[in-house]
Amino acid sequence: MKISFHPKLLDTLPGYDKGQFGRDVSAGLTVGVLALPLAMAFAIASGMTPTAGIWTAIVAGFLISALGGSRVQVGGPTGAFIPIIYGIVVEYGVQSLLVATMLAGAILVAMGAFRLGNLIRFIPKTVVIGFTNGIAVVIFLAQIKDFLGLRIEHLPGEFFGKMKALVTHLDTIDPPTVALSVASLVVLLSWNRLARRFPAVGRLPGPLGVLVVATVANAAFQFPVETIGSRFNGIPQQLPDFALPRLSLETLGKLISPALTIALLGAIESLLSARVADTAIEDRHDPNQELIAQGIANLVAPLFGGFAATGAIARTATNVRTGGRTPIAGIAHAIVLLAVVLVLAPFATHIPLATLSAIVVVVAVNMGEWHEFRGLGRFALTYRTILLTTFFVTVLFDLTLAVELGMVLSALFFIYRMSNLTRIERLPLAELAMLPGFLHPDGSPRVMAYSIYGTLFFGAINKLETLLDPAQRHPEVVILELNHLVNLDTTGLEGLESLCKTLHKRGCALILCNLNPQPESLIGRSGFADEVGTNNICGDIYSALARARDLLPKPDHDGTP
Repeated sequence: MKISFHPKLLDTLPGYDKGQFGRDVSAGLTVGVLALPLAMAFAIASGMTPTAGIWTAIVAGFLISALGGSRVQVGGPTGAFIPIIYGIVVEYGVQSLLVATMLAGAILVAMGAFRLGNLIRFIPKTVVIGFTNGIAVVIFLAQIKDFLGLRIEHLPGEFFGKMKALVTHLDTIDPPTVALSVASLVVLLSWNRLARRFPAVGRLPGPLGVLVVATVANAAFQFPVETIGSRFNGIPQQLPDFALPRLSLETLGKLISPALTIALLGAIESLLSARVADTAIEDRHDPNQELIAQGIANLVAPLFGGFAATGAIARTATNVRTGGRTPIAGIAHAIVLLAVVLVLAPFATHIPLATLSAIVVVVAVNMGEWHEFRGLGRFALTYRTILLTTFFVTVLFDLTLAVELGMVLSALFFIYRMSNLTRIERLPLAELAMLPGFLHPDGSPRVMAYSIYGTLFFGAINKLETLLDPAQRHPEVVILELNHLVNLDTTGLEGLESLCKTLHKRGCALILCNLNPQPESLIGRSGFADEVGTNNICGDIYSALARARDLLPKPDHDGTP
C-alpha cells in the first residue's frame, strides 16, 4: 500500500504573496490571543496544569497547521476532551495520560495511512449530537467546583461520585469566588453587545478581554480567590524539557480503550471542523492527511508535557473570519503563543481560576446543540432513542460506551428499516391461464413468478420463507424476477441456494431473470449460476416464461400433465 503524505501547506506556497502573508499573520495573532485563555482553561478543567495546555496549543497547533490537510485548520486542546482526559488523570495519573495520548496519535496516523478518513463521516448525526451535548453537560458539571469555590480536594471523574462530592460540599461555597465567577460570566455573555457599542473592545476576543480585566483587577486589589499562582505556582518562563513519558506495562493494556476514545473523538472533531471551514473558504480538505497530522501532533505534544489535541472549531472559525487562508496563519498562532509564554508568563500568576471557569462554562453552553432537543418531537422514535441514549450514557457513564451503544443502535435500526424495505410480491401473470399446460386440471398454476424488491441481506433473509409455505400447493417452476433487487449479500445468496435446493427436492425448478449487475456478479462468482443452470438465468420475464414452458412436463392427450 502506498501511503500518501502531502500537506496542504505545499499547495499554498506557489503564488504566495506579501498581502496574504500579512492577512495570515494578523489572523494568527488574533487566534493566538484567543487560544491562550482557552488552552489554560481546558487544561485546568482536565486536571492538568495551565502550562501543559499552553504547550499543547503551541506544539500541536504548529504541527496540525504545518502538516495537515486543511488550509485553515487550527489545532490545540479542546473542550470535548475534558471529561476523557480528566478521567484518565484521576484514575491512572498524568504520565499514563501522556502515554494514552501517544497511543491515540499512533492510531490516528494509522487511520490516515490506511485512508480511513472518509469513514468518519459514516458516524450518524444522532450519535454526534448525543455525545456532543453530553460532553457539554459533563464539562459544565466539572466547572461547578471552581465556579463556586468549593473546597473539594479531589473531584471524582465519574458522574455519581462527582455529584455526591458537589452536593456534600455545597456548604463550602466561597462568596468572593462566586462574585468573580458571575461577574466574568456576565461580561462574557455581554461581550458582543459591548463590542458593538465600543469598537475598541471588539478588537479583543471575549475570553481574552475578560481574562485581562479580571487579572489586572486581581493584581491591583488582591481578591481572596484562588489563582494560577496559588494553585500551580504560575507558568514557567522557559521551554519545557523534552522527555519520554514513563511507561508502565501494568497500565498499558488499560490505556488502549481511552486511547481509542481520544483517537475517535479527535478524528471526528477535526474532520467536522475542517468540513465547516471548507464551506467558508470554498475549498476541500484531505481527510487522510488531516488524520496523519493530528496523529503526529498527538505523538509529539506529550514529549513536551502536552496532552491530547485536535482541530478546534471555534479557533478555526476565528481564523477564517479574520482573513487566514493558508496554514501560515495556524503556524503564526503557535508562534504568538510561544512569544506570550517567553515574555508574559510572570503575569499569569494573578489569573483567577474563577474567570477561567466562567470561560469554560460559556464554551460548554455554546458547544451543545440544544435546539436538537427542542425539535425531537418531529423525528421518529428511532432517532430519539439513539440521540437520547448516547446523551445520557455520555453524561452518566462514559463516552466510549455511549458511542458504542449509539453505533450499535444505529446499525440495528438501519437493519430493521432496510429489512422492511425488502419485500417479495407475486406477479399475477394472468396470461398463464391462456397458455396450454401452465395450469393444473383444478386451475391452480404450475408456474409461479415473484418479484423481489430492495436488498436481500442477512436482515431480510426470512422474506424467502414465504416462497416455501407448506400450506400452499407448490408449483413445478418458480420464477424470481430480480429487476428491483439492488443488492445481494452472501447471506442472501445462501438463502437463494437453500431455496433452490428445497425446490429441487420437491421436483420444482428455479428460474432467475432480470438480474442487476451486483447480484449477477455475486451469483456468477459464487458458482450459484452453475447450480441453477445457465439456461435458467434469463434476461427478462418473457424469456423466463418460455424457459418454464420447456421445463414443464408435456401434458397427456387428455390435457393432464
